[in-house]
Amino acid sequence: MNNLLAKLGQDPQRSLTIFLRGLGLFALGILFIALGYFYHHLWQIVGMVILTFACITAAWGYLGIFANRLLVILNKR
Repeated sequence: MNNLLAKLGQDPQRSLTIFLRGLGLFALGILFIALGYFYHHLWQIVGMVILTFACITAAWGYLGIFANRLLVILNKR
């Protein structure tokens, strides 16, 4: 288990960058969904696709951050 945590959490700065990119994509997806509400509905479909990729990206980044923090806690013992 420690090997997996070490692999996932080896670079917390990069994980934070990935998480923030996912967060930015999430905001962009929400913007497209709102645009589709006021204009054409196809903008909402584009927003949902972007939102899907945003959630996956943010989850991957958060997993790296969480793995790094958990590895630090486990190694203190």
